[in-house]
Amino acid sequence: MVRYRSGHLSDKHHMSIRQFFFSRPLAAVALGFSLALISAMPPAFAQSSSAPLSLTEVLDAARHNLDVRWAQQETLATRADIVAANHAPLPVLSAKAAAGEQIGLSNNALTSQRRIDKSLGLDWVWERGGKRALRTQATQSLAAAAQADLSEIVVLQQMAAKDSFFDLLAAQERVTHVQAMALSAKQLAQTAQKRLQAGDLSAQDFSRVEIEAQRAQADAQSAQLDQQRAALALAQITGRQIRAEAVTQWRVQAQWPANNGLALAQPAEAWVDARADVQAAMQRLLAAQAWMDNAQAQKKIDPVVGLSVDTAANASNRLVELRVQFPLQVGYAYEGEIGRAMAQQAQAQELLDKVRLAAQGEWLGLQQDLTNAASRLQGYETLILPRARKVAEQAELAYNKGAIPLVDLLDARRTLRASLLEALNVQTEYAKAATAWQLRSRPATALAATN
Repeated sequence: MVRYRSGHLSDKHHMSIRQFFFSRPLAAVALGFSLALISAMPPAFAQSSSAPLSLTEVLDAARHNLDVRWAQQETLATRADIVAANHAPLPVLSAKAAAGEQIGLSNNALTSQRRIDKSLGLDWVWERGGKRALRTQATQSLAAAAQADLSEIVVLQQMAAKDSFFDLLAAQERVTHVQAMALSAKQLAQTAQKRLQAGDLSAQDFSRVEIEAQRAQADAQSAQLDQQRAALALAQITGRQIRAEAVTQWRVQAQWPANNGLALAQPAEAWVDARADVQAAMQRLLAAQAWMDNAQAQKKIDPVVGLSVDTAANASNRLVELRVQFPLQVGYAYEGEIGRAMAQQAQAQELLDKVRLAAQGEWLGLQQDLTNAASRLQGYETLILPRARKVAEQAELAYNKGAIPLVDLLDARRTLRASLLEALNVQTEYAKAATAWQLRSRPATALAATN
């Protein structure tokens, strides 16, 4: 248990704030204390019996969640469209039977005889102008676009999952930190009450200490609520079931990426072209061009070639018929289909330009976010936190010797607490930015191969 120590606290029951804040390395303080501190927390904040989730497990779960599975079915549907498009028109089989009465004279008598004429034929549409190849090419491009969309959805789901992962990780360590401060403030308030009763502390100073303890307790409750919300958000994005009573026990592993100066060395143009959403837009443009060519090909007439065999009841021979039919394109040259195809091709080009522009903006945003977060994190690790720790340590020593009033000690502690929480926020921002760049750096082909 972690407690503060004033000039009249017993070493048997209290630990100095110096031993808590200054006996640990900077990284442990910046990330919300070490895991050893968790074992010293009350049972409500103890480690869950289930193993904490790793970042790899979270990303893998996001790669197979409901949204991704829906996109996979859409990809299968577009592949089926290729089979539907890549076939010639089906032949038409026709059969005909005609019955009639034949009336005549036989031996000066009127006779009637029933006759049945039969016919069997086969008709087939002869597609010209490469319509079948153009249909197949368009559907193949749409299937490739759907596959790229699937890769993009995987990236988006994984980026949302990594944000939820680091939000929960930060919430966990924030709970640990704030709860430790609340326990220390509570112990200081209890000691201040004894000093007040002994006449060694003024009522005003006691009220300040009591207010600080109540604020720390409220902050601990708020941090615990934030952890529950972060756990629910992570459960939703990963598709995992979570019981209401187990929300506070959901934990993730402390996997903070190192601030090693990760650089965006890949050229912007190559990075944009390799993105899955850009690849999808390019494939849709190819499909629109194929549909445009297919609409133009409608001007070539598709004749219907037919063959039939006719048999007459009163004839000993059969009649073979070969026929060709042509649709009469009079007054219409498929202007509507061509005009629509032209508009859709223009839309596809506009969509590609829009996606490229958005991708370039995201590249610049990722670069700025990663650079700024790395710089801020380095500032906290090398400048802000060491100074805040030093100020708090000096204030602790001075208060124990009676050199400064209680209010100065409380201010120093507030400064250190705020610096620790701010450092944790910066660490979270850097982790999100670094992981986002790593996810975005993978080409669409690699993502598609994992599905």
